[in-house]
Amino acid sequence: VQLQASGGGLVQAGGSLRLSCAASGLIFTSYDMGWFRQAPGKEREFVATISWSAGSTYYADSVKGRFTISRDNAKNTVYLQVNSLKPEDTAVYYCAADPRTSVLGYIKTRPYEYNYWGQGTQVTVSS
Repeated sequence: VQLQASGGGLVQAGGSLRLSCAASGLIFTSYDMGWFRQAPGKEREFVATISWSAGSTYYADSVKGRFTISRDNAKNTVYLQVNSLKPEDTAVYYCAADPRTSVLGYIKTRPYEYNYWGQGTQVTVSS
């Protein structure tokens, strides 16, 4: 399984980016996908997740209303649209994949709940 994240960059506060994560080596529709981020000196934290069918999404409170996760199962790609960026959003953003859960309604928000990880893409927000 390979996850290739892209789309990061340097942006001013209030700006937007669209992060992409292209997946290969897996049956994409059998996987829940997530985005996490890690700032220097901090632990990796949950950002957003989307179910295998795109039927459900869930966000960290810190990004709710500003970030949107989506997926295109035909392209084996998950996206994270990040709007109204703040300096505290500065971090390396990682996409992650895990076989879809069989537990109805269960939401994966912890790093250990994901088996596969991409290499990360840097997002830097200047004030």
